[in-house]
Amino acid sequence: MQKKERTLIIMKPDCLQRNLVGEVVGRFERKGLKIVGMKMTQLTDVLLEDHYSHHKDKPFFADLKKFMKSAPCVIMALQGVNAIKAIRIIVGPTKGHEADAGSIRGDLSMGVATNIVHASDSPEAAEAEINRFFNENEIFEYDKIDESFIFGE
Repeated sequence: MQKKERTLIIMKPDCLQRNLVGEVVGRFERKGLKIVGMKMTQLTDVLLEDHYSHHKDKPFFADLKKFMKSAPCVIMALQGVNAIKAIRIIVGPTKGHEADAGSIRGDLSMGVATNIVHASDSPEAAEAEINRFFNENEIFEYDKIDESFIFGE
């Protein structure tokens, strides 16, 4: 069987406030991705400064942190064959107003920071992000009966 990847999704405050969590989770489940971790949490300055360290010196960083702390976020770890690439297609590009119809951002957002979800962009980022947001005992290994029908043998 092909190599499975794990990746991280953050359903941002706008996702929660607009009652879109079920819609977003459903899209990933319908694609055939397996949820291996999921929780709701209030993000802190320390977590956000670590997660968005590449934006720390940018003028919008304070507003980004304020937005990300404005409501809890739902954090999810997903697993599947080529999960990172598949999820990046499902999510769409960062700017919701530029995202194709059919993608999460294309269907559900217009903004840049307020773009419903964050998704890991590489295997290295996914590993670091999963370790940042989940403890080891919060990630689960289990068999799903539909995997061979989704990914083949």
